[in-house]
Amino acid sequence: MEHAVHHSSALIPVIVFLIVYAAITFELVNKAAATLTGVGVLVVLHVITEHQAVGFIDFETLMLLTGMMILVSLIKQSGFFTIVSVRIAEFTKGNPVKILCLFSVVTALMSAFLDNVTTVLIVIPIIIELTRGMGLNPKNYVLSQAIISNVGGAATLIGDPPNVIIGSKVGLSFNQFIVNLTPVIIPIFIIVLGYIWYINRVEFKPINTSMVKLVSVELLLEKIRFEFSNVRVDQNLMIKSIACLMLAILLFITQTLTGMAPGVVALGMAMILLIISKANVEHVLEEVEWSTLLFFTGLFILVGALEEYGVIDWIAHNVFMNIGDNPYVIVLMVLWVSGIASGFLDNIPFTITMIPIIQLMLESNPIPNNILWWALALGACLGGNITMIGSSANIISVGIAKKHGVEISFIDFMKKGLIITLISLVLSSVYLLIYLKLSL
Repeated sequence: MEHAVHHSSALIPVIVFLIVYAAITFELVNKAAATLTGVGVLVVLHVITEHQAVGFIDFETLMLLTGMMILVSLIKQSGFFTIVSVRIAEFTKGNPVKILCLFSVVTALMSAFLDNVTTVLIVIPIIIELTRGMGLNPKNYVLSQAIISNVGGAATLIGDPPNVIIGSKVGLSFNQFIVNLTPVIIPIFIIVLGYIWYINRVEFKPINTSMVKLVSVELLLEKIRFEFSNVRVDQNLMIKSIACLMLAILLFITQTLTGMAPGVVALGMAMILLIISKANVEHVLEEVEWSTLLFFTGLFILVGALEEYGVIDWIAHNVFMNIGDNPYVIVLMVLWVSGIASGFLDNIPFTITMIPIIQLMLESNPIPNNILWWALALGACLGGNITMIGSSANIISVGIAKKHGVEISFIDFMKKGLIITLISLVLSSVYLLIYLKLSL
């Protein structure tokens, strides 16, 4: 990188990034407007060219998100989510803890075998609809599912974009991810779920079994059933949209065989569904989270400018290349730096930057069983829970919540996410150190 040496020239992109970050953190302006203004400033000041800006955009991720948003919008139109909401409401009888546990298990499994972005696109609208109907505050439920989706997504190759990147660049298989990461993700999931219940235990108090309470819950359920009976269920659209979603998932899982990128699969399936369902395209496109997609676009360019000027490279080299050759220190360093950095930068570009650095480290310190890669995967995926811009799933969850009138601020998210991330990273540290001890 020709820019890597010029510290002074790197000053502008760093300042712009920090200002944009502060604007998002303190909610001074809209997230998408903040990032795109930052990009505009960098282009006007000739820090980057328009061509460079376009080159920094990860179109693969944007295609995946857009495709999944269209698929989910059409499934929603069919009335499928409404039916699911009624069934869950009946099953849980309005018990807040049951709602939390049931959804968390579903979210974690879907995030692992679908991906966490698609999962929140499906789950968040349902949980908002359901909790509102039950007279509960949706906010804590939205936060908990966003956090759980990042935990579940860390378990597999396709669950979270950093894992996809590590798998493809390093050549690790679907099975290797499951075997090496699931043993630590399951206890993390259980402890995180317990912690979420504990901090919200007043709100999550089970409904009293007194007759009055039971009658009021029954009335609530009747009300929900009545409201939902007026919702038009389009069976034909439901079958087509679920079939397209299932086919998309199958193609995700078999990516190593087909060679089809997830973004191409998602957008392709969305287009096929739009054609075969004869849906109103304008109406479907209204459901797409355009401000979220624009926010991502801006974020990719801002982080790309930092990369271009060697800022991320400089941080990584100065942090990682001076820590000696103790394998235990190296593993913990990769895990914790990845975890904390991924909370404040988007974890996708961070992971891309880290891969060549870890390859350099492995040349001088050959650590067995790919443990450094598992440390990077756990750090990047779990660290995304610190802030609402740490992972794609968080950004989308907050975006959907806002659309439904549920406001979640940067500070709201961080209050919950920071402690949960620290718990997750401590458990990951114990697991990796035991694994390393057994491997050496």
